[in-house]
Amino acid sequence: MDYTRAFGDPELSKGLLAQMQEELKEPFRFMEVCGTHTVAIFQSGLHTLLPKNMAHISGPGCPVCVTHESEVATFLMLAAMDKVIIATFGDLMRVPGPKGANLKLAQAEGARVEVVYSPFDALALAKDNPEHKVVFLGVGFETTAPTIAATIQMAREQGLDNFLVLCFHKLVPPALKGLLADPEAAVDGFILPGHVSTIIGLEPYQFLAKEYNVPAVITGFDPLDILKALLLMVRMVNEGKHEVVNGYKRAVADEGNPKARQVLYEVFQPCDALWRGIGEIPGSGLTFAPEYERFDALKVLGVTPPEAGPLPGCKCGDVLKGKMRPDKCPLFKKACTPANPVGPCMVSTEGSCAAYYKYNIDS
Repeated sequence: MDYTRAFGDPELSKGLLAQMQEELKEPFRFMEVCGTHTVAIFQSGLHTLLPKNMAHISGPGCPVCVTHESEVATFLMLAAMDKVIIATFGDLMRVPGPKGANLKLAQAEGARVEVVYSPFDALALAKDNPEHKVVFLGVGFETTAPTIAATIQMAREQGLDNFLVLCFHKLVPPALKGLLADPEAAVDGFILPGHVSTIIGLEPYQFLAKEYNVPAVITGFDPLDILKALLLMVRMVNEGKHEVVNGYKRAVADEGNPKARQVLYEVFQPCDALWRGIGEIPGSGLTFAPEYERFDALKVLGVTPPEAGPLPGCKCGDVLKGKMRPDKCPLFKKACTPANPVGPCMVSTEGSCAAYYKYNIDS
């Protein structure tokens, strides 16, 4: 028997929705942090079924969407260098930087940009091209960073000094703290990311309840997962409780994955980082530990990320902070579409703007 099908059972979902409707007393604004949750909420139609006094806002949980303009400008600087091969996941190819430039255009103009499916593919690329520097674009959250750290350790073991990483990884908990420090955010509860939480566990989120009195639930991506998380938060609010709950125990251990974190923090260490539309958030990024700096693309190639401002007219920053629905942006479905994206939230399949476009959500 396939027990996983129960997590999409429409009758069970109706029951949870009815309970939520009955128990929700005050208006409630929840933010989902993960782009996969964004898509799941729209794909399942949950956004149309929620109580009228429950508002859903999307957060900065798409790593492509929060890649800063200056970081994209750095990609392009490296791509223009002689004897440099850029290795990247495909979702970064069309992320816009200054003046709308992107890696896809750079590739068309002659830059060697290779789409890979894992950092190990980039390692193989370095082995096959010893006369080139192969730069893997390290973009993502705690979910992918340990794998990239392990790849760097493999490069050291194999003596592949032509394998470099541009480390622009982001850390989720500091970003949530940055959001809550903004009084305009007005978030009453968080659906916390399932993927990131498999690595970091429960403890790094505890400040949400202890410092900000905001309930939060780690949950999965099926309708029942999401509805159960929302009902748990409604009940916590009704009872005056503020807790961080692991509602995804079939995938997430309370302690996360200590071995993955050990590898991660052997290679990288926290640093301040820029987030598109948000700005600099203290301690929200990763940089190389001294022992591994010979794999740092910025240091080895002598590159400093240039300053770069927001794209004209793009409101992705307000969308990422939960201040604006995507369909309120004046460019939405006009100048900005998935075929011709102006901002990163329309590029990524997990971006809020792309989800609003695909599922035809208009106010």
